[in-house]
Amino acid sequence: MRIGRATLVVAATIVAAMIVACSAAILPEYRGPRSDHFDGRHFYNEEPFAEQQPTELTRWQLGRHRGAWPDSAAIAAPAPPRRVSGGEVRVTMVNHATVLIQLDSLNILTDPVWSRHVGFEGRIGVRRHRPPGIPFDSLPKIDVILISHDHYDHMDMPTLLRLQRRFHPRIVTGLGNPGYLASQGVQGAEQLDWWQSAPLAPGVRVTAVPARHWSGRSLSDRYERLWEGFVIEGARDTIYFAGDTGWGRMYEELHARWSRFTLALLPIAPFRPRWYMARKHLSPDDAVRAAIGTRSATVVPIHWGTFELGDDGESEAVDTLRAAVATLPARCRPHLAILRNGESATLKPLDDSDSLTLSTICLRSR
Repeated sequence: MRIGRATLVVAATIVAAMIVACSAAILPEYRGPRSDHFDGRHFYNEEPFAEQQPTELTRWQLGRHRGAWPDSAAIAAPAPPRRVSGGEVRVTMVNHATVLIQLDSLNILTDPVWSRHVGFEGRIGVRRHRPPGIPFDSLPKIDVILISHDHYDHMDMPTLLRLQRRFHPRIVTGLGNPGYLASQGVQGAEQLDWWQSAPLAPGVRVTAVPARHWSGRSLSDRYERLWEGFVIEGARDTIYFAGDTGWGRMYEELHARWSRFTLALLPIAPFRPRWYMARKHLSPDDAVRAAIGTRSATVVPIHWGTFELGDDGESEAVDTLRAAVATLPARCRPHLAILRNGESATLKPLDDSDSLTLSTICLRSR
């Protein structure tokens, strides 16, 4: 009897999850005060979605229509500067949700992943199709690491251990994650609940903000650690790093607290099949709505082009994003800085003439 590739993928996924579930049985559990998104043991979304069933995963895996994912060579990009100052903001795409943000003489790294696979111990899981845009040894000194949640493609333990040994950075993440990190050898992480803030340096602070997603490293620890995005406020600029999220009312809340962002780092994939992905991942069209709703002057799309996590092809998400922005009235179009791994962009300061100032026409256009 011939066994199809999709069946093998489902079987391998189940076996890997069982292995990880066994290893998670003795991990520390977070306990803290109840809140509007924590019941004392588990976290939940502001707008809960129906839990996906194993039958849905099987239906997707057995009926997949994958886009093309050719393996790509590294881009020959110069190493990033040691620091930037003088009001400059520089962003470099490393891969997936890993971005180097340099502002106000501070180097911030988001959701760092340098492993060949995103999965158990960086060895079992989804392999990368494109190398990291910055070789690990070319990194400048990293001051701060922001970890949005505990999924393997965002919390990569081999990478975090290397970064801690080399740079001893501050690590900021959601409630419950420091205990898990410490159990794996990454010590001293700080935790923030949604809407809590912490100073990163004189004149620079970070605020944890809601996301619509979930957490879990195994079958036995779903929703036990908090997922979130971050807003970084510098001396001149405000940057939104969404982490990983679906669409939700938090975009109205973000605009209510920060009238606009210089830069939004927004995930755009995986988005196909939409019936499976919509509850927990933005589509390119959702990302456009989020950019308009938060009055983001520049958008750098993330979470695409490195790991095959859905049915969309390597460049399908950014091609769809370009097309969605092109349908907008000119005054409503955010500046798209589509960066492949290794590419950088330097942002200009906002002024009152920037598009996306408080025009309701832009919101109605979506």
